Parts: sequence; C-alpha cells; structure tokens
Amino acid sequence: MSGSSVILIAVGLFLGGGVYSFLKQGVSKSVVAVLAIGAVLCVAAGLMSL
Repeated sequence: MSGSSVILIAVGLFLGGGVYSFLKQGVSKSVVAVLAIGAVLCVAAGLMSL
C-alpha cells in the first residue's frame, strides 16, 4: 500500500463528507454533483493504485 493511494482515498472520503454536508445545507445540486464526482474519482484512483 503506497502513500499516494492512502492520500487519494483519504481525500475522497473527505470530499464525500463535504457532499453529505452540502446536501444537508441545501447547496446547489450542480455543486454537489461536481464534488461527488471528484470524491468518486479520488477513491477509485486510490483503490486502483493499491
């Protein structure tokens, strides 16, 4: 397990928490969608580089 994969997964989970928080606050759906896409890409890249 390399350090970069751990960092990517951690950033993806952090962004996922931001998605949840923004949904609870009622932020625009387009902003939430962009944040969610970034979270999924970070987690996927981290898992693929394990």
